[in-house]
Amino acid sequence: MSGKLNDKVAIITGSGVGIGRATAILFAKEGAKVVVNNCETVEDGEHVVSLIKAADGEAIYVQADVSKAADVQRMVRTTVDKYGKLDILVNNAGIWEEYTLLAELPEEVWDRTMDVNVKGTFLGMKYAIPEMLKRGGGVIVNLASTSCFIAERRFVDYQASKSAIIMLNRAAALEYAPKNIRINVIAPGVIRTRMVYRAAQKAGQSLEEYSKQWSIPIGRLAEPEEIAKVALFLASDDASYMIGSIVLVDGGITIP
Repeated sequence: MSGKLNDKVAIITGSGVGIGRATAILFAKEGAKVVVNNCETVEDGEHVVSLIKAADGEAIYVQADVSKAADVQRMVRTTVDKYGKLDILVNNAGIWEEYTLLAELPEEVWDRTMDVNVKGTFLGMKYAIPEMLKRGGGVIVNLASTSCFIAERRFVDYQASKSAIIMLNRAAALEYAPKNIRINVIAPGVIRTRMVYRAAQKAGQSLEEYSKQWSIPIGRLAEPEEIAKVALFLASDDASYMIGSIVLVDGGITIP
């Protein structure tokens, strides 16, 4: 069966749950050999691999903390050792841990957020790009957020980290466009994921109540699969002329 990613090899970080999980499953359905990555819960990652294999796809699981250079190097090396190449990287792994005001935010929480969200994206590109260059090109999709464009209370570390990814993405895209490596970023809105559910819990609200603060024009939360479809577009040849783009997938919340 023909797919948009036939014979491609893709690493998707943070793909045990949420957007990453949906992206891994979709990429495999479209013909890619997928490296599923998760840091905390091995069971989540292995479950995604089992789902892919049950649908006649191909995948392996690599546990790695994207904020640690040795882990990221090992993840990339494992991918190349197994499949002989690396065509696509989706830097999806991200965290948000505290629902608090800036002056009350522990420094160690700030550091951890920056390490995973920003340094993790940097390390992913740092070690994936040399492998892509060996084969004459590749594609990188980074995940930012509409939090880069709309200030919110009690999210300062997350917003700062995701905003940094925007410029990291653009700078990297400029450097490697001549080398046939396309680098773009998706900025999702409010998605029905475990992380958003936890944010609602910390705010003492249901998920639906919590989402009302944004007055989403489309009138609902996004499903992870809706973001995965955009990642597929960017990773495929359909987006062959897109370099350094910021693709908003937000149900309209950045319009007002």
